[in-house]
Order: sequence, then structure tokens, then C-alpha cells
Amino acid sequence: MRIKDTFEALKVKEKKAFIGYLTAGDPDLNKTESFVYALEKGGADIIELGIPFSDPLADGPTIQEAGQRALQAGVTVDKILNTTRRIRSNTNVPLVYMVYYNTILIYGLEKFVKCCDEVGIDGIIVPDLPYEERDVLLDLLERYGIDFIPLIAPTSKDRIKKVIEGCSGFVYCVSSLGVTGGRSNFYGDIIPYLRSVKELSDIPVAVGFGISKREDVEQLENEVDGVIVGSAIIRKIQETDGDTVALESYIKELSEGA
Repeated sequence: MRIKDTFEALKVKEKKAFIGYLTAGDPDLNKTESFVYALEKGGADIIELGIPFSDPLADGPTIQEAGQRALQAGVTVDKILNTTRRIRSNTNVPLVYMVYYNTILIYGLEKFVKCCDEVGIDGIIVPDLPYEERDVLLDLLERYGIDFIPLIAPTSKDRIKKVIEGCSGFVYCVSSLGVTGGRSNFYGDIIPYLRSVKELSDIPVAVGFGISKREDVEQLENEVDGVIVGSAIIRKIQETDGDTVALESYIKELSEGA
């Protein structure tokens, strides 16, 4: 219930959730752990950890490259789970895995969900989960008390209600067509779409895919309950050679607009 509690506490303060994304294992898992703490200190309310996959169709070039670096460094699901367990022992911040369905299938559906529960994961996002195959996974997640966070794209307005049904935590709105990554000017087209999602959803709505600066956060914060930043965080880590002080300061700058 950490995710639900976080959104409810923020609502009381009239604040929006700032959700930060990291690729687990880029450049290594010890660094990932230190980045999680830097994000939290900078003001991140929820942290997503991406489990690298060899064919990441929903990821833009920045996150794809981060995933490749992590895989080349030898990251595995088991190693990520162990690191997550260690992180959870040091922080109460809600943690979410973004994981491709194939990764879960190879690991074993129930085994994966059970391990997520054991290490303290609060929710999962599965960008490539076929709608027709999601019931088994949703049932397992519900049994273990883990939120299933749906991804909603602007092209799927007719399916929004259907896709949201049975989900919990928050709705992850893709803020522009195509893959993840920064966009130079996207908010004009997306606001009517975000409003329609808000009308249909009884859980919080967060927007991601393309947010990289304070201005983006300010443009969108009145329309949603949270903003998600991924590629821009990975780029900042690259630009600063993994400097956690610089990362914390960047998150502070972005999250103060949330």
C-alpha cells in the first residue's frame, strides 16, 4: 500500500508525485543503489527500477543503451532482486519494477511475483504485456499485494477504461506516441488526452515518456497526480559520471516543480 499511501499523503499537501526511473545495473548495481538514495534525497516520491531486456521495444535510445550496458556488465534478475532487498532495508520509498513480460515468463510467473514481494517491491509495470494474457499475472499480483500499473497510450482512448480495470497504484500515461525519451514540445497535444484518462480512472494518473525539465513538470502538473522522469535522469548520470550530488541536485530542481 506504499504507493496508495504516498499519493494520498501528497494530495493532502496539494502536491504531485515525482517518480524517477533508473536502469538497474547501469553502470553497476552498487551505483544503482546509491542513485536510488540520491533520488530519494532529491525529492523523488516513487522510484522505478528498469530490469534490462535484450529487446526493449518501449524504450528510447537512452534507456536502451543503459540496458545494454547493464546486460554487458552481467546484471541478472536475481542480482537485481538482491540489490532491491538491500535498498528496501534502508528506505521506505515505494519501489516499482518496469519489466518486460518475456523476462517474467523466463523467470517463472509466480516465482517472480513471490520474489518481488519478498524484496519489498510495491508495483510492476509490464510495457509489452498482451491484454489477453494479463489476468493470470493480475491475480498473482493481487494475491501478493503488489500493484499492477497499466501503461496507457494516446492511441488507445477507446480501450482506456478496459485497460485500467483491475489495476492499482497509478496509471502510467505515455505522453507522446512511440518510445520513451525526451520530447522538445509535447504538452499542447496531450492535455485533452490526460483529462480523458483522469475522468475514467479512479486511481492516480501519472505522465511520463518525454519529461526532462522543470518547465515540462509545470506544464503538466495541473492535469495529473504525478510526473515520471526517466531518460533525462539516465542522461544526467552519464553527463556527470554518476555523481550522486549532481543527481540529487537535478532531482531537487525537477521535483520542486511537482
